[in-house]
This record gives sequence, C-alpha cells and structure tokens, in this order.
Amino acid sequence: MKILYVVGARPNFMKVAPILKELDHYADIEGVLVHTGQHYDECMSKIFFDDLNMPMPDEFLGIGSGSHATQTGKAMMALERSMRAHQPDLVLVVGDVNSTLAGSLAAAKLNIPVAHVEAGLRSRDRTMPEEINRICTDSITTLFFTTSHVASENLRREGIQSKQIHFVGNVMIDSLVNYIDKAQKSTILSDLDIDPKAYGLLTLHHPENVDDLEIFEQLLEAIAILSQRTSFIFPIHPRTQARLDQFGLRARLDAMSRVIQTPPLGYLDFLKVLSNAKFALIDSSGVQEETTVLGIPCLTMRDNTERPETVTEGTNCLVGRNVQQIVDEVHLILDGQARVGQIPERWDGATAPRIMEAIANWWDRQQAHFETTICVN
Repeated sequence: MKILYVVGARPNFMKVAPILKELDHYADIEGVLVHTGQHYDECMSKIFFDDLNMPMPDEFLGIGSGSHATQTGKAMMALERSMRAHQPDLVLVVGDVNSTLAGSLAAAKLNIPVAHVEAGLRSRDRTMPEEINRICTDSITTLFFTTSHVASENLRREGIQSKQIHFVGNVMIDSLVNYIDKAQKSTILSDLDIDPKAYGLLTLHHPENVDDLEIFEQLLEAIAILSQRTSFIFPIHPRTQARLDQFGLRARLDAMSRVIQTPPLGYLDFLKVLSNAKFALIDSSGVQEETTVLGIPCLTMRDNTERPETVTEGTNCLVGRNVQQIVDEVHLILDGQARVGQIPERWDGATAPRIMEAIANWWDRQQAHFETTICVN
C-alpha cells in the first residue's frame, strides 16, 4: 500500500510527524510526503521538520503565498501532478488549511480515496476560510479520523456513515507528549530574560482579528492595559507583521515595554514558552488543545471554536474581542481564579497508532473485497 501525505502549513507538521513515525511498524505500507509550500520560509516550515525529526519531503511543490483561491488552485494543480506520478492508494490530509482542501479535491478528481485527520470539526462560522475547507474536505472523504465524540456526531448529522468514522483522539497531542521533555531543554526563556510563570503567551494572527483595523486596535488596547500588570511573550506571525505596518500600528505595539516580541518560534521553543506560561491569550486553534492538556488557562479571542471540548472539558474560555471582557478574564487568572479543566478522552499521546491501525484494517478489507470480486467474476 502507498499513502501520499499532504502537508502545507506549520499546524500540519505536528499532526503528520507522529503518523509518519508510526509507519516504521508497517513494512508493507509506503509513505510519500508532499509539502505544498503554503508555509515555506525557515521560521514557518523547515525548523519544524528539524524539531520534529521529520523526514524531508519527497516533494516540495513551492506554491508560496497568495489569496485563498490562488493558493488552493496552485496547490491542486501541483498535487494532481504529484499524485499521477506516485499513484497512491490513499491520500491523507490533516487539519483545515488550504493545502488540506487542495489535496482532498485533487485526490477525489483522480478517484483516490481520502483520509482526513481532524475530520468533523465545526465552528458554525462560514466566514472563516478554515470552516469552508473543513466542510468541503469532509464532503469528499472516505476515512474520517475524529478528535472527539462531538466531531463524530457532526459527521453523522451530515450523513456520513458510522462505519467510516474513527474516533481516534488528538494526534497533535502525540507530538506534545513525545517532545515536552525535550522542549524543556530549550533556552528560549533565558534568551528572552524572563522567568517561568511570569508572563502570558500571546498569539494574534487570525484574519478576522488582524485584517480589520478597528478590531485589531481594540485587541491592542486590551493588551496595552494588561501589560501594565503582566508581561507577554508575543511570537508575531508574518500576517500580523504585515498588518502592523499596513495600519501604522507598529509604534503602538513597540510602546508596550512588557510585551516581548519575537519572530515565529520553532516547535520546541514554542512548547517551552507555552508550557511555562501563566496563561495563554490567543486566537490560535491548536493552542486551545495544547493548553487543555497542559492545564494552562487559555483565553481565546474569538466568538466560536471548532474545538468545543476545550471549553466544555478543558481550560479554554471564549472571550471574543471585547476589551473589558478580555481584561477582566485575565485579571481573574492573575488573581488566582483560573479555570481548572480535564483532559478529553483519547488525548493521550497514542492517536497515531490508532490512525495507522484503522488505515491498515481498511486496506485489508479493500484487498479482500477486490479478491472476492475477482473470484466471483
């Protein structure tokens, strides 16, 4: 059996790395790793391959930046050529980035079955490009690997048969479990001259937060108020860097002396910063899950989340974009009233083995069906 794995952006790398590692236990399954190049520079791509000990991609397609349509279209064309060349039996996509949708569409057009890791996540907000990618990918998927019972139920409501749905858990937690000890050896905190638990981790990059000047200014106001009481470590996404310059907001951020700005961090450095934070104030998706497992209080500057179990079971709280609500919730944490959560079912670091076992069993059934059909004919 041959599986073609599609990755394109930094969230994909942490999810695919444990699955690729699990291939070592399957001598009869060949893996082909294709990197679309949606994230392509050192800080957004290569360093993750190094940190996660991932094999270098068999193909790097180099599609680069562009609008959502441009990225998806260019990735589809390049992935179609790659799939024709490698002739995989299954295409595996992860998450909800443009490369995820491009990979699933290219495979479906070539009648290649698709496996979707993190299937069934729904925010109910179709203004989010990721939500469109999730819905469209799941509409043409064959094997659905879900992180929670909620995600599995979402798929059933959309007409997916239960036999296609595999509740395997959260594969990104596999990477966290595998590398948390190694991450503690990072020198990032001493390099930044800050002590553990003396800061909040800040992420801010979602289009709905940084592409709208009024909203971006509101969030910076909240951060300015909070920085009078606590420090922040703020790894700044390239998109956010561009908007700071475009909107003339850089001086406002630079004036916040207790906000420590850094370039995007590699996986190990980021995990060190996250696991030693007093709290996280974020708009990132995956961080909601990581903080839940680590027991770090998390405030998400969004009105919705496709990961509701981080709210109902974990440490996550949705605070929207209201300045006062954000400030009040952070003050509660700093005053010792942080929310205490629990780890959701099967977020245990053993998701990749469950995924590969399900794929191997599916392939055995496919082969048995093929052989039966040949005998009958």
